[in-house]
Amino acid sequence: MNKEPGLRLPDFVIVGAMKSATSSLQKQLAVQPGIFMCIPKEPNFFSDTDQYARGMAWYSGLFAGAPQGSLLGEASTHYTKLPTHPDAVDRLKEHLPDARFVYVMRHPVDRLVSHYMHEWSTGIYHCGIEQAVKQYPELIAYGRYAMQLEPYFATFGRAAVLPVFFDRLVHEPQSELERICRFIGYRGQPAWVKDMEPDNVSSERIRKFPLYGLLVDSAPATWFRRRFIPQSLRDAIKMKLRMRERPALGEEARGRLEAEFDRDLAQLGKWLGADVNCRNFKRVTAAKSLEWALPDD
Repeated sequence: MNKEPGLRLPDFVIVGAMKSATSSLQKQLAVQPGIFMCIPKEPNFFSDTDQYARGMAWYSGLFAGAPQGSLLGEASTHYTKLPTHPDAVDRLKEHLPDARFVYVMRHPVDRLVSHYMHEWSTGIYHCGIEQAVKQYPELIAYGRYAMQLEPYFATFGRAAVLPVFFDRLVHEPQSELERICRFIGYRGQPAWVKDMEPDNVSSERIRKFPLYGLLVDSAPATWFRRRFIPQSLRDAIKMKLRMRERPALGEEARGRLEAEFDRDLAQLGKWLGADVNCRNFKRVTAAKSLEWALPDD
């Protein structure tokens, strides 16, 4: 039940994990009749102090365009980014005490690599991936799924959080969408849209720079570039900005990461009643839909 009468607030929230197909899931839910996903896709309202300072009336306004009777949702991966955003769960509890939460998990090393590529492309990281792992602890922290989930379990209980896995979503998108929709209380018959344009993963290999959107992505810039700049010069510039191949971890570095993630996955596996580690993660999580096997402590 809405704790704050007069405000339109979400019934469910996709809380993460970053780089685990949350954007694709958000888009699929947004096209289902009777489900309204707010824009922007990631308001980060409960995690980011500057956003939270805008107030609940502003946040409620993100859902003002929803037809009456719609199921309301949002997707902000900042809500499972400990220790960077420590206030998200308490704020969610205060304002959305009855919300349901969807948490999508991907092989933690694959998630880390994709996270690195994202930050490299936005100009935040300027070093190789192995140095970044040493320099930026969030690369590991955001993939420690049990650690990120613990405060949700302590605050809302496990029944309020649905575990979803990237590989299962890729292999069985329709059945997983149906499962997610049942969890969030959707009464319609959802349909996975197969020809929906996916997020442009390759764009993550292009390093952005100040005014990139204005000088590269805008319609006037595109028109000017195509009319006056030779293709050969455009290709040469693009090559200088492009990450030519997906970054690879050395055997030793990957081994250290897997050992660290395995400690976290051991706890996740206990909750799921499954043996989960970095070596079997994709196989186990793709084989069937996994649910919480243990009741709240």
